[in-house]
Amino acid sequence: MLVFFEKFVNFLWGLPIIVVILGTGIYFTLRCGFFQVFNLKHIFSETIMKILKKGNKAEGNGKGLITPFEAVATAIGGSVGVGNIGGVATAMAVGGPGALFWLWIAAFLGMILKMAEVSLGVYYREKDEKGDLYGGPTYYMEKGLGKERGIKWWIIPAAIFGGGIFSTFFITVQNYTVSEAVSSAFGVKIIYASLFYIVCNYILILGGIKSLGKLAGKVVPFMCLFYIIAALYIIGMNIGNLPETFRLIFSGAFNGTAAMGGFAGATFSHAVRIGMARSVFSNEAGWGTSPMIHASAQTDHPIKQGMWGAFEVFVDTMVVCTLTCLVIVITGVWDSGLTGATLTLSAFEKGMGSATTIFLAIGIFLFGVTTSSGWYAYYEIILRHLMKSSPKLKDVILKLYRIFYPIPGFLMVVMATTVGMPGEKVWLFADFTTAIPTFVNVAVLLALSGTFFKLLKDYKRRFILNEKLKPEEEIPVFYEDIEEGKFKSK
Repeated sequence: MLVFFEKFVNFLWGLPIIVVILGTGIYFTLRCGFFQVFNLKHIFSETIMKILKKGNKAEGNGKGLITPFEAVATAIGGSVGVGNIGGVATAMAVGGPGALFWLWIAAFLGMILKMAEVSLGVYYREKDEKGDLYGGPTYYMEKGLGKERGIKWWIIPAAIFGGGIFSTFFITVQNYTVSEAVSSAFGVKIIYASLFYIVCNYILILGGIKSLGKLAGKVVPFMCLFYIIAALYIIGMNIGNLPETFRLIFSGAFNGTAAMGGFAGATFSHAVRIGMARSVFSNEAGWGTSPMIHASAQTDHPIKQGMWGAFEVFVDTMVVCTLTCLVIVITGVWDSGLTGATLTLSAFEKGMGSATTIFLAIGIFLFGVTTSSGWYAYYEIILRHLMKSSPKLKDVILKLYRIFYPIPGFLMVVMATTVGMPGEKVWLFADFTTAIPTFVNVAVLLALSGTFFKLLKDYKRRFILNEKLKPEEEIPVFYEDIEEGKFKSK
């Protein structure tokens, strides 16, 4: 049964997902005039540079539940974690160093995909009965496909997408990866580490999305900075191996990697498949997850928040994932036979000494907790949309959801340890739960691409070219009167 499942997942992450991600990413990139390249400086100036300015608290100009920075911190907290540390390490072990090249390609195209889905998430968001703003793929499916285009069967892709996302509620690798790292570093049983992890999850999710945003805004930057500094130190100490590291990456990307040590060898197609899969699982571009938290941000233009989405992919993959891969390859442990978080811990231990594994394990634990907390927010938003017409039932379901949320992750750990399932097999489940909603969401993004291009054109004229638009040139850019579903220009 597991063999059949593995073949099916490998098929999904073979030609179908490559065509969908690369094809859609190329289409958006060409139509946008390589916006993520030629306007990268502008993206940075509107995101991280605003945070770094003295006295700037990253508060948005429009209405919203959380600030733009809290939104991106929660989204990064939901993506930077097991995908960057455990998933990328598995990509190195299974796909070879060449997988990193395809990780880069997917991320480059993913920047514009994430920007599009976040922008549409903000554009089509709506208020609940308490006046709080929520949005995401199911919202732009209902309004973009259903109300604007009159497609009555919009509920079908919305149901498939929601079901795909909710499958990760039952099939999740966060708890497993974190518990694996803590168990390896501290020498405790993985079950005990898993129990401690779910206790921390219960503590964090009690405050809801608003408190999660504030927590992520404080914890995530510190975690990323600590991880980046440690990785750069190891690369600097092994700088002489850097040319050979890049040779392995680029040669392995197109020629595969010969068998070495405990490594079984990776073909060209394997490197592409695993690189693409780990990229989407890590930065979540095209997956449809991040728009659900970005849609609650305080902003006065969808593209402004969309650029935070592009920045999120850059930090997640081009920085954190790249550093993880470089450390693993430059220290020479990528072909050791280890996988997952254990491989990453081994690389950092070799680069900085055994004491480093303790600090890194703590970092992985924090990454994992913020990842689980971020995903808690995604599930809650889908539930809110599903039951928006029944406020009382919604409150009951959300309370039950908070109680049961951490349990499936613990059961996955129990299953993996009882059956003796290796890490790369556990990640097969993650690949499956990623593929289904990604296919649906990317297809909808293509269907609504015209709306995104209009929003981008409007933004460029207003904020980049600084043109003063005539009344007849203005296009509807934002849901000002959300209750009535009408658009009003700023």
